[in-house]
Amino acid sequence: MIVMKFGGTSVEDAKAIRNVTEIVKKEIPNHPVVVVSACAGITNQLLQSATLASEGKKDDALQLVASIEGRHKKIVKELFDADTAKFLYKHISQFAEELAALVNGVSILGELTPRSLDAFASYGERMSSFIIHHFFEAQKLRSFLVDARSFMITDDQYTKALPQFDIVERKLREIVQPKVANSYVVTTQGFIASTHNGITTTIGRGGSDYSAAIVGALLDAKDIQIWTDVDGILTGDPSVVKGAKKIKVMSFNEAAELAYFGARVLHPETILPAVKKNIPVHVLNSKNPGSTGTLIVSKPKVDKKCIVKSIAYKEGITLINIVSTRMFMAHGFLENVFDVFYKYKTVVHTVATSEVSISVTVDNVKFLPHIVKELRAFATVTTSDRKAIVCVVGENLKNSPGVAAKVLNAISDINVNMISQGASEINISFVVDEELVDSVVQRLHKEFFSNTSALPEIFE
Repeated sequence: MIVMKFGGTSVEDAKAIRNVTEIVKKEIPNHPVVVVSACAGITNQLLQSATLASEGKKDDALQLVASIEGRHKKIVKELFDADTAKFLYKHISQFAEELAALVNGVSILGELTPRSLDAFASYGERMSSFIIHHFFEAQKLRSFLVDARSFMITDDQYTKALPQFDIVERKLREIVQPKVANSYVVTTQGFIASTHNGITTTIGRGGSDYSAAIVGALLDAKDIQIWTDVDGILTGDPSVVKGAKKIKVMSFNEAAELAYFGARVLHPETILPAVKKNIPVHVLNSKNPGSTGTLIVSKPKVDKKCIVKSIAYKEGITLINIVSTRMFMAHGFLENVFDVFYKYKTVVHTVATSEVSISVTVDNVKFLPHIVKELRAFATVTTSDRKAIVCVVGENLKNSPGVAAKVLNAISDINVNMISQGASEINISFVVDEELVDSVVQRLHKEFFSNTSALPEIFE
């Protein structure tokens, strides 16, 4: 059994859905479970309609719902004969009526809760999977549509719910595995889930990748395929770097690090379930299915001690400097600092320390005023926004002489606000002003990837 996840651009219109169907047909002997995202842009429109409703702009919200309904009906019209289309139109209209009811409810209350947001957001995947399932059937595939909310059980942290893996595994083996065993193409949704009580949740933006990895890991798939609109994971962001190379093979650790530090091909948590089960992950291009993509495995069979694989970056970063002379020789100081971040559920991305100071970076500033206020009870605190983390990723960087020197030489005239290395063997991270990111990434890419011809087994 394999898992095939198709992202928003892979199912964005009728042409894309036809293309996906042909890709799935070729994998029938491998018993695919197909996990789909909402059509490109639909989730954003759903959340926008929710926001408009909460702001009292009910008519604007309903217009947006009508636009969403119209787009899906257009896809149906282009894919199906008239009789089938008529049947599907009725169901698409029902989805739209449910959305309109949500708009009316939020508009009356004038309040938008995380639970309501998840209810709105779920309709993108529910509509796309409904259409795709029926098109599979029209193309003579034995498709079975499974509502992900029947097996992806989570807690009630709406908009970022945590899957309850023991329950999810049991449900998958009860609901999905028998259909796969009977040669059905199981079609389901990514991103959406439900609580024990059947209330709709979501597992965070970009969570379709994570959904697919969970399904693959818990059902012991032999391969997890992430189908997107690029040929694989690249040595740099192609919108910033001209001539970015495709990475043919990389380790789980490298891919996870890249995803965490901003590589947009993968959701940051995607790799974790696959790592635990040692299941290979392929990142492939639905627009170019002939490409071999990027293979992510536990330990690539490459006889090289240190190879920089990619340059990633994460914008929208705030740098926090915490200084206290009381920190010198004082046990418990670090604990006190990080207790504050824990209290406000704010993730720290990078850390650097000296005898009397700590520098940390965050991208979630929702509770920053509260964090700063509490830290100032025992330290001097300054913050700087509009920063970016740039990350050089590759196996065994920590134990390879000269890599850090190459990084710093390439950007010798640029002010570096913070450097973090040592905690990980596979990355060197540093913080610069956000407006300098393009220049920094371009210089580093030139430094490390100007000649990759000597490594044809890794780069293409």
